[in-house]
Amino acid sequence: MRTLVFEPFSGASGDMILAGLIDLGADRKEITEVIEASVNVSVAVEDVTKCGIRATDVHIHTKDSTRIRSFEELIDIIKDAKLPEEVEKSAIAVFRIIGEAEAKVHAMPLEQLHFHEVGQDDALADVIGSCYAIHKMKVENILCTPVNVGGGSVRSAHGTLPVPAPATTEILSGSGLEIHSSGDRELLTPTGAALLTYFADPSDQLPPGKIMTIGYGAGDAETAMPNVLRIMLMETTGVLSRDHMEVLETNVDDVTGEVLGNLFEALMETGAKDVAITPATMKKGRTGHIIHVIAHPEDSERIARELIRQTGTLGVRILPTKHRFIAERKMKNVNITIGKQTFQVAVKIAHDTSDEVLHISAEFEDCRRISQECGLPLKEVIRRAEEKAWNDILKK
Repeated sequence: MRTLVFEPFSGASGDMILAGLIDLGADRKEITEVIEASVNVSVAVEDVTKCGIRATDVHIHTKDSTRIRSFEELIDIIKDAKLPEEVEKSAIAVFRIIGEAEAKVHAMPLEQLHFHEVGQDDALADVIGSCYAIHKMKVENILCTPVNVGGGSVRSAHGTLPVPAPATTEILSGSGLEIHSSGDRELLTPTGAALLTYFADPSDQLPPGKIMTIGYGAGDAETAMPNVLRIMLMETTGVLSRDHMEVLETNVDDVTGEVLGNLFEALMETGAKDVAITPATMKKGRTGHIIHVIAHPEDSERIARELIRQTGTLGVRILPTKHRFIAERKMKNVNITIGKQTFQVAVKIAHDTSDEVLHISAEFEDCRRISQECGLPLKEVIRRAEEKAWNDILKK
C-alpha cells in the first residue's frame, strides 16, 4: 500500500509541506504553474542546506502582503482558480479548519471573521500547492508521526501569543495528532496544522514497510536541530486501516430503561460510532448503568452534551485517545430465490486494504422483510443471503 508519512520532528508550516512534497518528487514545474495561475504570486524553488541536510526551499513572492480577507473571499479565490474538483474540495476544507479554529478563539461567527496571516496570498499558495501535490501522488494512506510544536512565544496581528498559538492549539484539539514541545520558537503554524489535520491520520511511529522515496522541506528557522520536515513515500505492509477514536463514559443510577433505550438512537444520530450500556452496582448499593460511547474526537463535545441532555448526568469522562484497526466496508446487492420468488438483499462486505474479504453480513431489515413475506425463519434468510454473497465473490 502506497503510504505518505509526514515526520514533523521540527514542526511544519504550509511552505515546508509544499517544499517537502516537491522534494519527494511532485512535479515542481506543474505545481508552480498551478499556484501562479490560482493566486497573484510568483514561486521560487531552490535547494538549501539546513544543518548539513540538503532540502528544498519554496519562497512565495506576494504582491499584496498586507491584504486581510474574509472566509468567503478566500473560498471565492479557490473556486475561481478552476482547480480539479478534489483539489478544490481539499483546499476549501483546509481553510475551513483554520477558519473555524480562529472563529472559536475570537468568539465570533465564521462569516464575520477576517484573516490576517493565513488570509495572505502566500498561505493560499501553500495550501493550493500542497493539496494539488498530494492528490497527484495517488497514495492510499497518509500518516503523521508526533509533531514538535516548538516553544516560547510568537508575534501575531493580535500581539505576542504563547506557542502553540491559540488557533494552532484549537486545530490540534480536534485533530488527534500527537504533539510534543521542544525549542524556543514557533515550529507549527496554523496552516501546517490544518493541512496535517485534514490529510493525515496520527501514528506514534513509522509503519512497517519499505521506504521508496524521501523528501525534505526547509523551514525558515535556524535551530539546533535541522528545521526541515521529512516526508517519506513508503510501501507499507499493514493491511488494516487505522482510525482515531475517543471513548466517552458516564455513570447513571436514576435513568429508566425507556430513556436508555431511546439514548441509543439519539447518540447515533449525534455522531456516535457505537454505544454500549453496562449494568453496574453504584455507591450505596444502588443499581445503575455505565454508558460507553465510541466517537471521533471532533464529535466528542457534541456527544457529551447530548449525553448530559438526555440522562441528566453531570459529567462525561473521556478515556485516553487510542488508535483502532478497522476493516474497510462496501455494500453490494445479491439476489436469493425462495420458492418461486426472487428477493434482493443488501450485504455489507468487510475487507482489508488489499481487498481481501474478511467478513460478510446481510442487512437485517432486508432479511426481516423477506422473512415476513415468505414465512422463512429470519436466520435462514440471513444464511442464504450471506452464502450467496460468498459464492459470488469466490467465482470472481
